Amino acid sequence: MVALRVAIQMDPIDAIDINGDTSFRLALEAQNRGHSVYVYKPEDLSWDEGVVSANLHPVTLRDKVGDHVTIGTTTFMPLSNFDVILMRQDPPFDMAYITATHLLEHLPKTTQVINDPAQVRNAPEKLLVTHFIDLMPPTLISNDKNRIVAFREKYKDIIIKPLYGNGGSGVFRLQENDQNLNSLLEMFAKASREPLMIQAYLPAVRQGDKRIMLVDGKAVGAINRVPSENEARSNMHVGGQAKPSQLTERDQYICDKIGPTLKERGLLFVGIDVIGDYLTEINVTSPTGIREIERFSNINIAEITWQVIEEKAVIIKAQ
Repeated sequence: MVALRVAIQMDPIDAIDINGDTSFRLALEAQNRGHSVYVYKPEDLSWDEGVVSANLHPVTLRDKVGDHVTIGTTTFMPLSNFDVILMRQDPPFDMAYITATHLLEHLPKTTQVINDPAQVRNAPEKLLVTHFIDLMPPTLISNDKNRIVAFREKYKDIIIKPLYGNGGSGVFRLQENDQNLNSLLEMFAKASREPLMIQAYLPAVRQGDKRIMLVDGKAVGAINRVPSENEARSNMHVGGQAKPSQLTERDQYICDKIGPTLKERGLLFVGIDVIGDYLTEINVTSPTGIREIERFSNINIAEITWQVIEEKAVIIKAQ
């Protein structure tokens, strides 16, 4: 395999926790496979008369906490000089994020952008899933107070969350007799004009919220994230505990249903969330979990991912 030039659009690499950081693991695997690795932040991007460039930093990586990176001298250069761009900065999925997808969309087809920036823009985590309504729990997306109240009256116990939130931020469980619905709706309305996502509470979340990773449309590994005793959210950012997990027959059915769509859209690296029998989110921006899967199951998803990217690079170079 010919060495590739790889640039990763991500949050500051010197400030990450490498124990659980998927972007770092992908970068380390690229380096170990002989590829040169550069990093840059979204704010480093520029579009100048049709050329997309960035302030790029070459990095040397080590899987050592407290000494995981050496950052080289900054160079401003076109991103078309690179074979692969990984779009890996964390949400929020806001206008800055959307602008970055528009800029990366200008790159030539000789540069792989993962995931496809136009499809990332068209597939935010909580909206792509609405194309698979038969796999979802009962769900409402609305800002209409009357609709939200009616949904709660029907399902009694609900989860309410920002449509473009991440990491469990702003997620509330409201049980039947909870009197905070009106206050929460007022709070959300002051913070944003965006609709809310409201779903029937799934008791199965007490057994865990499973993160399944898919590469090029195929399931490659999973972990379970179990919420703490007094918490409705299972995100590891808010205390959810990672546990080893296997794919069930239902999990595989869900992956088989959505896999062709992900592949067709150029969404090569995806993490989905499954609670019980239900698909709740399809994460395409910067899905995480591969370090935990590798730790528990000895499945090297970074290796699987780069094998696919390398195969596509060979095809691109031959065209």
